[in-house]
Amino acid sequence: MISVAFFDTKPYDREAVLAAPGSDAVDWIFHDFRLTAETASTASGADAVCVFVNDKLDRPCLEKLAAAGVKLAALRCAGFNQVDLPAARELGIAVTRVPAYSPHAVAEHAVTLLMTLNRKIHRAYNRVREHNFSLAGLVGFDLYGKTVGIVGTGKIGRCTAQIFRGFGTRVLAHDPFPVDEWATSNSIEYTSLETLLKESDVVSLHLPLTPETHHLLNRETLAQMKPGAYLVNSSRGKLVDTVELIESLKSGHLGGVALDVYEEEEGIFFEDLSGHVLQDDTLALLVSLPNVLITSHQAFLTQEALGEIARVTVANINAVKDSSFLPGTVLT
Repeated sequence: MISVAFFDTKPYDREAVLAAPGSDAVDWIFHDFRLTAETASTASGADAVCVFVNDKLDRPCLEKLAAAGVKLAALRCAGFNQVDLPAARELGIAVTRVPAYSPHAVAEHAVTLLMTLNRKIHRAYNRVREHNFSLAGLVGFDLYGKTVGIVGTGKIGRCTAQIFRGFGTRVLAHDPFPVDEWATSNSIEYTSLETLLKESDVVSLHLPLTPETHHLLNRETLAQMKPGAYLVNSSRGKLVDTVELIESLKSGHLGGVALDVYEEEEGIFFEDLSGHVLQDDTLALLVSLPNVLITSHQAFLTQEALGEIARVTVANINAVKDSSFLPGTVLT
């Protein structure tokens, strides 16, 4: 039986992974804290670690894991920018991930964020609970007939684009690897990033975080966006320069921003900090702005997605176990 140290455990993680096929072949050791170089020693005696988006597998962490005998890092997420892959190869630690779990979950959440922000649903909900039935300040806009820009047309981006097409919008798309047949069959137009930003009433990001996409939206590109446009980011926080985003909001250039991710979310998102003073002044300012809506990286959080993440993660662990942990193998 393979021993796996499972980090950043939440109740829904434990429930899903224990119900996954093949889970009974794994000896799970659950930790509620994140994996970092400082906590890596807790994996001593385990054959593998199972980690999520805010665990930090940099070289110091991986070196400690390798010294402890860990041979596999099983990511229960699609992104792997939190892992030093060259170091993992060098140290003989295999890395697996879940490349797709439920693109519909993330796509639907992105659209939900936009609709909630646009139609002020969150504000109306709070008002009605206080018996305030006034409609002042709750004016939104019709999505029908607007132009929506989808940046990144992987599985999630394509799902999001198709949902927006169902609203009767014109959809523009930008991706270095266009899926032309899909675009044609769904009446979606590929174009340059500059054109997309200039013409879109709504821009939705669906990209991995890479050196090329880091701060893709910065002072220059935010300025290219259509005045009054809305921005939605349900991918990675560091795609957007938060300081410049705030400046664009303060100037009135952007009409609204809906975020499920944040640049410095580590140590904040997924945690209950309701009894503490928020130490991140930038996030505190964002939360306070009336035309900003933030959820804490919950776009993936559906029964279907959790089940698929658990199924694929357990299958990855068992597959690597059966291959006898080939030294230096990195599966991504």
